[in-house]
Amino acid sequence: MLRYSWTCRCCGQPHDELPIHWAAEAPVYYDALSEAERETRADLSADFCAIDEAHFFIRGLIEIPTVGHSEKFSWGVWASLSSASMETVQRVWDRPDRQSVGRFFGWLSTALSLYPDTVNLKTHVHINAPPFLPSVELEPTDHPLAVEQRDGMTLERAVAIAEALLPRH
Repeated sequence: MLRYSWTCRCCGQPHDELPIHWAAEAPVYYDALSEAERETRADLSADFCAIDEAHFFIRGLIEIPTVGHSEKFSWGVWASLSSASMETVQRVWDRPDRQSVGRFFGWLSTALSLYPDTVNLKTHVHINAPPFLPSVELEPTDHPLAVEQRDGMTLERAVAIAEALLPRH
């Protein structure tokens, strides 16, 4: 956790550490399914999701440098992969050298409400050595999320995100 004293606007309490990791539990396409559809059409695990045995997703991290600090802010996201890419990833997933397998094109499949539409931004998924999650690299565009991944965010921005996402008391 990033050391920083701040007072939360949500609860009014002081905090000494900044939450720097936020995660989506499933791809937006899974979230869009009804409970009944999820039972019959989808398979969701901690790292992978498949819908209709035709649409495949992997969980990973978009890491954003925090300007002036060594720790990174991270978004836990989902990215789509082609059937062939997912087959390759799953084949090597339990290997200690899995990071030696490619980088994979995908589409961001997580809606991050604090940015303009993030669904379907172009990505490259880099598989990391176990137990680390894959890294999700956004295509270098002028989208604010891609700019932050490339250039970093200020500590004030990280605090603003934390305040916006923390539950209200």
